[in-house]
Amino acid sequence: MTSAQREACPHCGWPDRAEPFQVVSRHGTAAGHTVWTRCGCGSLQVRVVDACGMRVLSRSGRG
Repeated sequence: MTSAQREACPHCGWPDRAEPFQVVSRHGTAAGHTVWTRCGCGSLQVRVVDACGMRVLSRSGRG
């Protein structure tokens, strides 16, 4: 299973659809936004927000 298919942080269980603990940066793209966030457990996440909705593309281990 890839991180884009998970529904929650594998480290602490925080739901992907919930508000992130911290937004680190947000960048506009032609299709929407790329948002770097940090989970409450410290995991850094790369989220894409576009016409299809929000999805987590990648996440690090606990920070």
